[in-house]
Amino acid sequence: MKDKKEWLSEDYAQAKVRYSERRYPFKTLSDIPVDAIYTEDDLAQFDAEQDLGYPGEYPYTRGVQTSMYRGKLWTMRMFAGFGTAEQTNVRFKKLLEAGQTGLSTAFDLPTLMGYDADHPFSQGEVGKCGVAVSSLADMELLFEGINPEEVTTSMTINSPANAIWAMYLVMAEKKGADLKKLGGTIQNDILKEFIAQKEYIFPPEPSVKLVIDTFEWGPKAVPKWNFVSVSGYHIREAGSTAVQELAFTLADGLHYVRRALERGLDIDEFAPRISFFFNLHNDFFEEIAKLRAARRIWARQMREVYGAKNPKSWMLRTHAQTAGVSLTAQQAQVNLARVAIQALAGVLGGTNSLHTDAYDEALALPSEEAATLALRTQQVIAYETGVANTIDPLAGSYFLESLTNQMEKQCMDYFGQIDALGGVEKAIDLGFFAQEIGDASYQQQREIDSKERLVVGVNAFETEAATVPIELVDPKVAEVQKARLAKVRAERNELEARKALKQLEEAAKKGLNTMPAFMDCARAYCTLGEQMDILREVYGVYEEPVYI
Repeated sequence: MKDKKEWLSEDYAQAKVRYSERRYPFKTLSDIPVDAIYTEDDLAQFDAEQDLGYPGEYPYTRGVQTSMYRGKLWTMRMFAGFGTAEQTNVRFKKLLEAGQTGLSTAFDLPTLMGYDADHPFSQGEVGKCGVAVSSLADMELLFEGINPEEVTTSMTINSPANAIWAMYLVMAEKKGADLKKLGGTIQNDILKEFIAQKEYIFPPEPSVKLVIDTFEWGPKAVPKWNFVSVSGYHIREAGSTAVQELAFTLADGLHYVRRALERGLDIDEFAPRISFFFNLHNDFFEEIAKLRAARRIWARQMREVYGAKNPKSWMLRTHAQTAGVSLTAQQAQVNLARVAIQALAGVLGGTNSLHTDAYDEALALPSEEAATLALRTQQVIAYETGVANTIDPLAGSYFLESLTNQMEKQCMDYFGQIDALGGVEKAIDLGFFAQEIGDASYQQQREIDSKERLVVGVNAFETEAATVPIELVDPKVAEVQKARLAKVRAERNELEARKALKQLEEAAKKGLNTMPAFMDCARAYCTLGEQMDILREVYGVYEEPVYI
């Protein structure tokens, strides 16, 4: 039998004379060259026992659960949030009725930035990109009629994560729920805000301290909760490559581990509650390889570098979401195909939880019909395609295993660069991540502009766009929220509220764990803005340096 080199120089060379290769970049979106064919020659150094193993066993390349989807399908967790708490509550219930198996909460920009709905900075943004939550009263309405012990809830919140989490827990407490039985996730990944999304409030050091407060307080109070979802999703949406998303996300996760260890926490107590969140983009095999490489790298780092003893500390559990940045306003219905292919990559890559974007999201908030279609996409993959019948079905593929190895190698190279700069926080200050993502984003756009890469409906196969009905948020939402805030302030026990805010201030100033104070603030109906203003005074407000 010919080896790869012979086949390429003889058979394939002759084929290229007859049919010249397409004018197309034969490389992944991370610029990893893609050969015409892969053979066993590409896996000469591959050790199946050390690099692959079995599902549910170290290094978890093939998945963190032994039976994977044959035992339990991935959680179908659709992202939802808009307008008032009442409106989002209706959408939550409709999605649950449609077969969704977990809730995922989107908050509006004022909430994400720690402002109340009646703050001047909130004008024009209340309820626009998510639900407005300014106090426990909003949280109570948001989950009215939903039993928090019967559904896991994810909340995409970062700078104000401790306060919003406390509101959720107090809401559950008031319903009679046992906090030790609650399951869910707060995103709580502030490092990726400095790297990509830019929804930060305080400087990096106190911001990370707040994250580690949840690591310390959570295992005893809410042991089934994931206290952080280390998020590559937003890094990819900002324009990074898949390799950069992989490397920067895992570097952030390891930074939290180091900070928790510096506080004296037990790695095997907090590490099992670290979760992850990755993007699913258009390069099908690269996305599958990325998830597989992520699990292997994390397992090796946690066991071999940080000395974790509990196998649960080695497991990288991840949510994944199809790439919002890949959706096009032109020929929006074509996004249905993009989302289906991206979601399939997530399933073949072994994601534990999945959100599929609605086809109309490049235009406006998802309509109910579009959101339901997005959920149905997951259900078709789960129940009709057969891909969930066997575990890690592409394992052993010459191409996929080679690509997984290459992504791991490039990730480790990035780790070396970040460490050489002094770690993640120092690299943020030096503008390293901004420069890397900016360069990658520019390269991708240049390839699209030059038609080196084709995007259907944008720079190829263009047709007149069909009209897609869009859903807009009623501007009256802001007035509803302002009225509710006024009612909360008028009816709460003001003495208790002032006392709770004072306790928060003292905890922040003394470097104590802030979570007990946040819980008391939630119980006293302190507003989100009041709590964040206290911390703005203590910690200061971060302004990104100008990079030249």
